[in-house]
Amino acid sequence: MGAAPANTRKHPIQLAISSYSYWHFRTAKVSIETVIEKTAALGVPGVDILHRQMDIPEKEPLTAAHRSYLQRLKRHAFRNGVSLVCLSIHQDFVDPSADYRRAQVEHTLKCIEIAAALGIPAMRLNSGRWNTIASFDDLMKARGDEPILPGHTEDEGFKWCQDCIEQCLPRAAELGVVLALENHWGLTRTPAGLLRLLNSVQSPWLGGLMDTGNFLEDPYTKLAAIAPKTVFVQAKTYFGGGEWYTLELDYARIAKILTDANYTGWVSLEMEGKEPADTAVPKSLAVLRKAFDA
Repeated sequence: MGAAPANTRKHPIQLAISSYSYWHFRTAKVSIETVIEKTAALGVPGVDILHRQMDIPEKEPLTAAHRSYLQRLKRHAFRNGVSLVCLSIHQDFVDPSADYRRAQVEHTLKCIEIAAALGIPAMRLNSGRWNTIASFDDLMKARGDEPILPGHTEDEGFKWCQDCIEQCLPRAAELGVVLALENHWGLTRTPAGLLRLLNSVQSPWLGGLMDTGNFLEDPYTKLAAIAPKTVFVQAKTYFGGGEWYTLELDYARIAKILTDANYTGWVSLEMEGKEPADTAVPKSLAVLRKAFDA
């Protein structure tokens, strides 16, 4: 038999559900245990955990009680036939304070330990941003574009971010956790910014995380630019209208972009609409299943 064409997927895309789909920071938290149970009931094989949704305070070191909680989550996922596939964290490497950046590195290292304890093979990173627009709501009104901190340069921001990522990679490699840098706000809000960092740090333990909803203009050209570096995908939907904005995304087109880049990993649903998750998540899954033949 001849070799398969380069753009033929070797196996179906696996779908996951981000716990963020059930909690958008505006209401009482939905527990990770509940998300695992709902994911299993929907016949979806993976869960992408939002760190801020866990019962582990961000600014506390891991305690014996925290580790016990992690093992209970791991057991709960196993008993429900669900894989834990990504840990999505919040950290910020763009700050002139070396002490602040050091604290952010320490937070990231702690989260790598959390991922490893859960058997999670990938962890979402942000680059961080200048924080010259304090409110996230105001940042979204500005389409994610904010001024550089006065007295500093964009090159400084990239250097700070690269240095911090490089400090985290040895531990990630040791524990077997791939760091997936997202096209989020800040330095990575453009393909050029994301690729600048990914191309500057040569490590098999660093790749790109494609968030389909974070390029607000001309998304398909931009998604195609980052697809070759992508190791994990988070797929936005906006049933009921988005919390901050709404995009009409063509998932058949996005699936082709990923197929052409030989992507064969996970696609995690991030339902960011205002419709109740119990109705919007199944609708979203139908869209993704059709597009990805999953």
